[in-house]
Amino acid sequence: MEPRLSFSGSAVASQAIRHLGAASKAVFDSTSVPKATQDMVLLRASQINGCGFCTDMHTKDLAHAGESAVRINLVAAWRESTVFTDAERAALELTEEGTRIADAAGGVPDEVWERAAKHYEQEDLAALVCLISLINASNRLCVITRQPGGSYQPAGRQG
Repeated sequence: MEPRLSFSGSAVASQAIRHLGAASKAVFDSTSVPKATQDMVLLRASQINGCGFCTDMHTKDLAHAGESAVRINLVAAWRESTVFTDAERAALELTEEGTRIADAAGGVPDEVWERAAKHYEQEDLAALVCLISLINASNRLCVITRQPGGSYQPAGRQG
Protein backbone atom coordinates (compact mmCIF):
# COMPACT_ATOMS: atom_id res chain seq x y z
CA MET A 1 0.00 0.00 0.00
CA GLU A 2 1.40 3.36 -0.99
CA PRO A 3 0.43 6.54 0.86
CA ARG A 4 -1.59 9.02 -1.17
CA LEU A 5 0.16 11.95 0.45
CA SER A 6 3.47 12.54 2.18
CA PHE A 7 2.79 14.54 5.32
CA SER A 8 6.41 15.69 5.44
CA GLY A 9 6.11 16.97 1.86
CA SER A 10 3.15 19.20 2.68
CA ALA A 11 3.55 22.39 4.69
CA VAL A 12 -0.15 22.41 5.55
CA ALA A 13 -0.24 18.77 6.66
CA SER A 14 3.03 19.08 8.60
CA GLN A 15 1.77 22.10 10.50
CA ALA A 16 -1.60 20.49 11.27
CA ILE A 17 0.08 17.31 12.50
CA ARG A 18 2.47 19.31 14.70
CA HIS A 19 -0.53 21.07 16.27
CA LEU A 20 -2.37 17.78 16.82
CA GLY A 21 0.77 16.38 18.44
CA ALA A 22 1.13 19.44 20.67
CA ALA A 23 -2.51 19.20 21.71
CA SER A 24 -2.10 15.51 22.51
CA LYS A 25 1.05 16.20 24.54
CA ALA A 26 -0.76 18.91 26.50
CA VAL A 27 -3.43 16.37 27.43
CA PHE A 28 -0.90 13.62 28.26
CA ASP A 29 1.04 15.97 30.52
CA SER A 30 -1.96 17.36 32.41
CA THR A 31 -4.05 14.35 33.39
CA SER A 32 -3.95 11.74 36.09
CA VAL A 33 -5.51 9.15 33.76
CA PRO A 34 -2.94 6.35 33.75
CA LYS A 35 -0.70 6.27 30.69
CA ALA A 36 -1.74 2.69 29.91
CA THR A 37 -5.40 3.74 29.90
CA GLN A 38 -4.61 6.66 27.62
CA ASP A 39 -2.77 4.37 25.22
CA MET A 40 -5.60 1.82 25.26
CA VAL A 41 -8.06 4.60 24.40
CA LEU A 42 -5.86 5.62 21.47
CA LEU A 43 -5.53 2.01 20.34
CA ARG A 44 -9.25 1.24 20.59
CA ALA A 45 -10.30 4.26 18.51
CA SER A 46 -7.63 3.39 15.95
CA GLN A 47 -8.90 -0.18 15.72
CA ILE A 48 -12.48 0.98 15.21
CA ASN A 49 -11.43 3.44 12.53
CA GLY A 50 -9.26 0.89 10.72
CA CYS A 51 -6.15 3.04 10.98
CA GLY A 52 -3.20 0.71 10.40
CA PHE A 53 -0.59 3.37 11.10
CA CYS A 54 -2.10 4.40 14.46
CA THR A 55 -2.96 0.83 15.49
CA ASP A 56 0.66 -0.11 14.83
CA MET A 57 1.93 2.86 16.82
CA HIS A 58 -0.28 2.46 19.88
CA THR A 59 0.13 -1.31 20.04
CA LYS A 60 3.91 -0.94 20.00
CA ASP A 61 3.85 1.95 22.48
CA LEU A 62 1.84 -0.18 24.93
CA ALA A 63 4.28 -3.08 24.52
CA HIS A 64 7.29 -0.79 24.85
CA ALA A 65 5.83 0.60 28.10
CA GLY A 66 5.61 -2.94 29.49
CA GLU A 67 1.93 -3.71 28.92
CA SER A 68 1.25 -7.44 28.57
CA ALA A 69 0.55 -8.97 25.18
CA VAL A 70 -2.70 -10.40 26.56
CA ARG A 71 -4.07 -6.98 27.52
CA ILE A 72 -2.89 -5.37 24.27
CA ASN A 73 -4.46 -8.13 22.19
CA LEU A 74 -7.73 -8.01 24.10
CA VAL A 75 -8.31 -4.25 23.75
CA ALA A 76 -10.38 -5.04 20.63
CA ALA A 77 -12.53 -7.43 22.68
CA TRP A 78 -12.49 -5.64 26.03
CA ARG A 79 -16.18 -6.30 26.71
CA GLU A 80 -15.56 -10.06 26.57
CA SER A 81 -12.35 -9.93 28.62
CA THR A 82 -11.51 -10.10 32.30
CA VAL A 83 -8.14 -8.33 32.17
CA PHE A 84 -9.32 -4.70 32.43
CA THR A 85 -10.27 -2.69 35.50
CA ASP A 86 -13.69 -1.09 35.79
CA ALA A 87 -12.09 2.32 35.17
CA GLU A 88 -10.35 1.05 32.01
CA ARG A 89 -13.61 -0.51 30.82
CA ALA A 90 -15.42 2.80 31.34
CA ALA A 91 -12.73 4.65 29.36
CA LEU A 92 -12.88 2.09 26.55
CA GLU A 93 -16.67 2.30 26.44
CA LEU A 94 -16.52 6.10 26.26
CA THR A 95 -13.96 5.74 23.47
CA GLU A 96 -16.18 3.43 21.46
CA GLU A 97 -19.25 5.62 21.84
CA GLY A 98 -17.30 8.79 21.10
CA THR A 99 -15.68 7.23 18.05
CA ARG A 100 -18.94 5.80 16.72
CA ILE A 101 -20.82 9.02 17.39
CA ALA A 102 -22.46 9.02 13.96
CA ASP A 103 -23.95 5.58 14.62
CA ALA A 104 -26.20 6.75 17.45
CA ALA A 105 -28.64 9.62 17.33
CA GLY A 106 -27.92 11.88 20.26
CA GLY A 107 -24.24 10.96 20.54
CA VAL A 108 -22.78 9.38 23.68
CA PRO A 109 -25.56 7.97 25.90
CA ASP A 110 -25.95 9.37 29.41
CA GLU A 111 -25.36 5.92 30.93
CA VAL A 112 -21.95 5.68 29.25
CA TRP A 113 -20.98 9.12 30.54
CA GLU A 114 -22.21 8.27 34.05
CA ARG A 115 -20.15 5.07 34.12
CA ALA A 116 -17.05 7.02 33.15
CA ALA A 117 -17.85 9.73 35.70
CA LYS A 118 -17.85 7.09 38.46
CA HIS A 119 -14.14 6.53 37.83
CA TYR A 120 -12.81 9.87 36.60
CA GLU A 121 -12.92 13.43 37.91
CA GLN A 122 -14.07 16.24 35.60
CA GLU A 123 -10.55 17.15 34.48
CA ASP A 124 -9.78 13.54 33.66
CA LEU A 125 -13.06 13.22 31.77
CA ALA A 126 -12.06 16.34 29.84
CA ALA A 127 -8.71 14.72 29.07
CA LEU A 128 -10.38 11.53 27.86
CA VAL A 129 -12.77 13.49 25.64
CA CYS A 130 -9.86 15.44 24.19
CA LEU A 131 -7.82 12.27 23.57
CA ILE A 132 -10.76 10.57 21.88
CA SER A 133 -11.35 13.61 19.69
CA LEU A 134 -7.68 14.03 18.78
CA ILE A 135 -7.12 10.36 17.92
CA ASN A 136 -10.20 10.36 15.73
CA ALA A 137 -8.79 13.35 13.83
CA SER A 138 -5.41 11.62 13.50
CA ASN A 139 -7.05 8.37 12.36
CA ARG A 140 -8.94 10.22 9.67
CA LEU A 141 -5.80 11.92 8.39
CA CYS A 142 -4.04 8.58 8.12
CA VAL A 143 -6.95 6.56 6.70
CA ILE A 144 -7.86 9.15 4.05
CA THR A 145 -4.25 9.33 2.88
CA ARG A 146 -3.61 5.57 3.28
CA GLN A 147 -0.71 5.78 5.70
CA PRO A 148 0.46 2.15 6.17
CA GLY A 149 1.11 0.44 9.47
CA GLY A 150 4.09 -1.74 10.26
CA SER A 151 7.18 0.42 10.35
CA TYR A 152 6.65 2.44 13.55
CA GLN A 153 9.34 2.14 16.22
CA PRO A 154 8.76 3.47 19.76
CA ALA A 155 11.18 6.14 20.93
CA GLY A 156 14.49 4.78 22.11
CA ARG A 157 14.08 1.49 20.27
CA GLN A 158 16.22 0.24 17.44
CA GLY A 159 15.39 -2.07 14.75
